[in-house]
Amino acid sequence: MDAGAVTFPRRSTRRITVGQVPVGDGAPITVQSMTTTKTADVDATLQQIYALAASGCDIVRCTCNDLAAAEGLARIVPRSPIPVIADIHHQYKMALAALEAGVQGLRLNPGNIRKPEHIKAVAAEARDRNVPIRIGVNGGSLDPALYEKYGGTVTPEAMVESAMTEIAYFDEVGFDLIKISVKASNVPLMIEAYRQLAEATDHPLHLGVTEAGPLPGGYIKATAGIATLLAEGIGDTIRYSLTADPVEEAKAGRLLLESYGLRERKNVDLIACPSCGRAEIDVIAVAEAAQLAFAGKELPLQVAVMGCVVNGPGEARDADIGIAAGRHRGHLFVKGINVAVVPEDEMVDTLVEWAEFIAEHGAEAALARVDTEKARREAEKDRAALLEEQGDDANASEQRVDLIHKRFES
Repeated sequence: MDAGAVTFPRRSTRRITVGQVPVGDGAPITVQSMTTTKTADVDATLQQIYALAASGCDIVRCTCNDLAAAEGLARIVPRSPIPVIADIHHQYKMALAALEAGVQGLRLNPGNIRKPEHIKAVAAEARDRNVPIRIGVNGGSLDPALYEKYGGTVTPEAMVESAMTEIAYFDEVGFDLIKISVKASNVPLMIEAYRQLAEATDHPLHLGVTEAGPLPGGYIKATAGIATLLAEGIGDTIRYSLTADPVEEAKAGRLLLESYGLRERKNVDLIACPSCGRAEIDVIAVAEAAQLAFAGKELPLQVAVMGCVVNGPGEARDADIGIAAGRHRGHLFVKGINVAVVPEDEMVDTLVEWAEFIAEHGAEAALARVDTEKARREAEKDRAALLEEQGDDANASEQRVDLIHKRFES
């Protein structure tokens, strides 16, 4: 932040942790988005998640609306580079299935799951697994009883009461890993609802203008609501709800926070998979080495460190450059295209060298200087060997899928 820059006093809140990402109590404000793919389409969803992570997204939400989606989550969660939240609407069993799939958070809409026993069942299971829940009040799906109570219209008071009622159900089972949103498409309504909520509770708040719409108007509406509240110290995590590629949401959220001085500007944006059953290297160690190697270098690139060549280049194909491990070799890729194979102990140095070249000359020039077809064949050779050795389910995802079926059928 520039010397002498104005800072915004943050509202004091409790803290929760979504996966490894802290939210509230002075933690950096996080950027969220939601996938638009079918969650059952694991590969497409993971590609979108990696694109979001490369664009500054800290936490991602995926719909869990049927059994196939829950099965997809079981396969997505262990391969996602950022925490995954399951979006639940009417079926409380979908929340239980998502927890079985290993998600790091849930989003429940009080206007849709209305039976107290169902709400408390989900909260009790989330409590036992130490998984936080966002109470997602939405002006467009308010409980009809509250709608009528407040004169047949959506009011800030009605939205806040909805959230507080849900908290009371959670309290009954001793669950308090909560963050809350009171979103509306009407900006003044949204702002006032969050102001009242901030006075009513000390739980962290998730900011957003729901259904903000397409660009450029969506940017303006979302920024008007979110930025106003951030300037008042309200808000711990944000989402731009745009009718656009979700990558645009992540970019907008990141840029807003950087513009406000609420997140540090990055040069290299280093993303890395969290490691899983396929990892051929110590991903954490290599990522930390890469982070150190890029420290101080003014390279405005997205760089990926992936644990295996089986999925890495495809999942992180939107990164400017990345490297994936395979059979003691590093497979370098530019925009998802394999370009070189290097010894494992040269992975980080090679990554830095190529990143510097791309920053100066561009990705097309980098691709033009190598035999990409040869690199692709080498990567495919290692990929095939790993699949033969490890099988298709190195992450034991199918065990989770079986548990989901048992839970759903019970």
